[in-house]
Amino acid sequence: MSAAPDVSVVVAVYNTMPYLTECLNSLVKQTIGRERLEIVAVDDGSTDDSGRELDRFAALYPDTVKVIHQANSGGPAAPSNRALELATGRYVYFIGSDDYLGEEALQRMVKYADKHDSDVVVGKMVGTNGRYVHQALFQHGDRDVSLDEPGVPFTLANTKLFRREMVEKYKLRFPEHMAVGSDQPFTIEALVRARKISVVANYTCYYAVKRGDASNITYRADHLSRLECTAEMMNFAAGLIEAGPQRDALLRRHFTWELAKLVQDDFPALDREVRVKICAGIARLADAYFTDGIRDAMDVKRRVRIALAQAGAVDELCEAIVSEPENGVTFVVEGEHVFARYPGFRDPRIGLADHVFEVLAGDSVAAQLAPGTKLLASDWEQQGDGLTYSASVRVPVVGVTDGMTLRLTKGAMPKSADKPGARKLKPNHKTPAPVGEQLVKPAEDGAATVLHARIPLEYVTAKRGVRVYVDVAGATYEVPVPGAGLPMPLARRWGREGDPYRASAIVNDKGRVVIDTAQMYPPKSALVLRALAAPGRKLKSLAVRSRAVGVRKLKSAGFKKPTGSKRK
Repeated sequence: MSAAPDVSVVVAVYNTMPYLTECLNSLVKQTIGRERLEIVAVDDGSTDDSGRELDRFAALYPDTVKVIHQANSGGPAAPSNRALELATGRYVYFIGSDDYLGEEALQRMVKYADKHDSDVVVGKMVGTNGRYVHQALFQHGDRDVSLDEPGVPFTLANTKLFRREMVEKYKLRFPEHMAVGSDQPFTIEALVRARKISVVANYTCYYAVKRGDASNITYRADHLSRLECTAEMMNFAAGLIEAGPQRDALLRRHFTWELAKLVQDDFPALDREVRVKICAGIARLADAYFTDGIRDAMDVKRRVRIALAQAGAVDELCEAIVSEPENGVTFVVEGEHVFARYPGFRDPRIGLADHVFEVLAGDSVAAQLAPGTKLLASDWEQQGDGLTYSASVRVPVVGVTDGMTLRLTKGAMPKSADKPGARKLKPNHKTPAPVGEQLVKPAEDGAATVLHARIPLEYVTAKRGVRVYVDVAGATYEVPVPGAGLPMPLARRWGREGDPYRASAIVNDKGRVVIDTAQMYPPKSALVLRALAAPGRKLKSLAVRSRAVGVRKLKSAGFKKPTGSKRK
């Protein structure tokens, strides 16, 4: 290769077979062309076949692939720095050796950088095999962005295109002592120094792979190592950016992501000494950087956990983490304010202010409402030809006088509601008017509200979900009533004489209560249409089939079409 390449791709490698093969194939097949590309791969003491695979590619593409072998350094920082010393491209791009690129990735990013004089270009990234990648930055088309734009702080990995002239001007390198997150200081400073940051969002450039054994380094590091490295990232960022909205926008990421991950479901199982150290470390960072702006921009769940850690309330923090999945959270409505009653709420021993627990307009509390919504009783009430479904449901909201109803709703819940168990409805969502009788009473323990509903059934063949609709902090939530493991009333026959219907209360495969009503003896024509209306069939094709069946039957009976007759 005589002229300097347009882009040098840096690959730090340690035991990533067989993923490494797909990674390298995605690089040598880039549409930018191998004559405009160099690949600098550093084998950091791999003990699998990664080193041999790198040598194989170097032999196949000697003008494109450079390979360096070195003793294991303990992380990706040292091999990345080594590769930077050898890179000669106008731009440098970093890729994880277990990830891969879209074919046009480098061509598109280099073209955009040249056209717009960008120092940093972020190509659209997606996760595979369950790997999570924040998508806010890629919701709009290709454009230029600022450091404090929503989404930018959540893409601090080094998997970007950097102008190498800028990298060398500011001597940007990776801190080799950091066990995890060593790419963040490099990326943060590059974003701060860059004259222009651009996004290529109209093409998927990068596919981030979560290995089948979850052995990516992020998943292996222990809690205290992650805490130490997060503190270094935050202090480094604070040293580059003066206090204010831009610093808050960046550091909010670390409170919402890295620090919040330290106090997730696995936190209560840690040794108490480790839990105390984690809370003390979070407290030091919160004392320094947890501004009102950061606090109010976080969702209430993470906000409360950070505040409990900051207050040293280790036991209350464990209780909040353990109880929420099973019991949800009770929400206290006081006029225009709504508070999440997590452990520590209005506890004078801890002394946290109410605003820490307040549900704000941007919060979604679907995942906290669903576990606390319980079916207490359900039955049929039959009077004459009519049948009424009655149910009592415990809803984890107190202080509500209206805005809570039970409905039978047609249509499945969207898949996005499966994980939280409920969903926040859009402001323009049209909710049908409730039918029947609805009575709201405080629960005897004062920790919830009990909704009693009596809903007359219609003479229809339909399956309808039993769902609670409740208003919390200016938003309406749709919560399917769970019924797994609970007794359901026996199927009931009802209806007009000669035209009976059947009603069943069933629990579907997602554990939600569904009311199934159907005509017991529908007309034969309806049965034929129902049998023919298989999923995916078109009515026109069904009609053609029906005519064909009829013609065959007539022919078998000896019927012949009159000569010269025309179809009318």
